[in-house]
Amino acid sequence: MAKESCVIVGAGGISNAWFPPLIAEKVDIRGVVDLDVDRARAQCEKYEIEAEISDNQTAMLKKTRPDFVVDLTVPGAHCKVVCSALRSGCHVIGEKPMANSMTEARRMVRTSEQTGRMYMVSQSRRWVPRHEAVRKMVAGRKIGDLTTLNCDFFMACHFGGFRDQMESPLILDMSIHHFDLARYLAGSDPVAVYALETSPRGSWYAGDAAASCIFEMTDGVTFTYRGSWCAEGLHTSWQGNWRITGERGSILYEQDQPPVAQVATGKTGFTRTLKDLKPPRETMKHEGMRGSLREMLAFLRNGKLPQTECHDNIKSLAMVFGVMKSARTGRRVKIT
Repeated sequence: MAKESCVIVGAGGISNAWFPPLIAEKVDIRGVVDLDVDRARAQCEKYEIEAEISDNQTAMLKKTRPDFVVDLTVPGAHCKVVCSALRSGCHVIGEKPMANSMTEARRMVRTSEQTGRMYMVSQSRRWVPRHEAVRKMVAGRKIGDLTTLNCDFFMACHFGGFRDQMESPLILDMSIHHFDLARYLAGSDPVAVYALETSPRGSWYAGDAAASCIFEMTDGVTFTYRGSWCAEGLHTSWQGNWRITGERGSILYEQDQPPVAQVATGKTGFTRTLKDLKPPRETMKHEGMRGSLREMLAFLRNGKLPQTECHDNIKSLAMVFGVMKSARTGRRVKIT
């Protein structure tokens, strides 16, 4: 058994993605908190975990004294759950998005600072081997200085539940993945955005489930995004389909297939002679939630700062709310 211990808050569907890596890393799961204690109990039985069960987070943390909390609640509960856990002396790793507003997100960052406890958000797309390979190509200037990233995401997702009632289900619940991935791949941060959100005919969502966005990023990089959660047929990958352009060449990463890249080598002709580039070898050993969990454990063991700690991840969340504000005002919005 690892020396680190945790309490899980939220035993809904997403917990099925967290129990296995916690068990694999031999974390001592001391308790599971959920408003539906029967659901929490059922998850513990499913994964053969002997843990305290409660619907009261404060009492659970006081009783079990874990090293960290895993926040798997719905987005609207994140601020309350995280701030309470931090004030209880626990570090926190939580599901995205960080919060339902920038006001809440800033409160969470301040609480992390005031308590001296770590709060990191699990942006699972950062822990995908092919994403690391693409990032290395960009960072290594294999296609020259980066100029543009384009991402398309089109799915038809019939979730039911809270997502169907969200005001901006695509942007707040899903596009945060792609926005954070754009920052990761480019090594750039958002400056401003112009966006349009729509509710296409036939959509089963109460809110806007499609969007088109143009982001200005640092270093003169442009990031464009087109997405829909109600596009039947010819779905893209969950990761999105990407075209990344540099001053000397381009990278295509589509349908989860290995990325392909070409650079211009000749200096004459209407179009230049092109040379294929071989992507770097994929070396990442642990993907998704396990990758982010291992960063939290590394922090607990040696103080190494996780790449998605709250001071960094709030920049990705700011892209989300920048899009929503631009769409509602019809104006370019600076992202701060």
